[in-house]
Amino acid sequence: MTKMAPELPIEVDSETGVWTSDALPMLYVPRHFFINNHVAVEKALGAETYAEILYHAGYKSAWHWCEKEAECHGLEGEAVFDHYMTRLSQRGWGKFITEAIDLEAGTCRVRLEHSAFVYQLGKVGRKVEYMFTGWFAGAMDQILAARGNSLRTVAEQTQSAAEEGCDVGYFETKPLTGAAH
Repeated sequence: MTKMAPELPIEVDSETGVWTSDALPMLYVPRHFFINNHVAVEKALGAETYAEILYHAGYKSAWHWCEKEAECHGLEGEAVFDHYMTRLSQRGWGKFITEAIDLEAGTCRVRLEHSAFVYQLGKVGRKVEYMFTGWFAGAMDQILAARGNSLRTVAEQTQSAAEEGCDVGYFETKPLTGAAH
């Protein structure tokens, strides 16, 4: 087991107990607690409705995070996306690997290994990491906007390690055409 990575700054206020990382307040909860809550909401709303809600919330959050981190660290372009994938990977969601990215085309492909959802739920025969999908489009769109590019994107999960015969998950982002997200 590896000890806390020094490159991931985590501070705990001894008076309030508030955890902070990258100047953002964080919550530290067991994986099963989060996933059990996620599954309960999915059951109540239906996976499709819940996925749509999470897409928009994740998109907005990714945009904001990338904007603030780019400003804070003087990052731009692909460096912002790489920084985002690194930080997501350091927070226990899984390991996010950018296999391809083309900012001019508005495309990227991200591989997900060691998914927290798959670790908790196992092989359930469907894509279970849809919570992450809006994150990729939100990050791409913030980077594009910062470059003065009006192109906007949409992301989808194309594979999950929770599906039979699959060992990893995949997410693809492409230019938005028609349907608004």
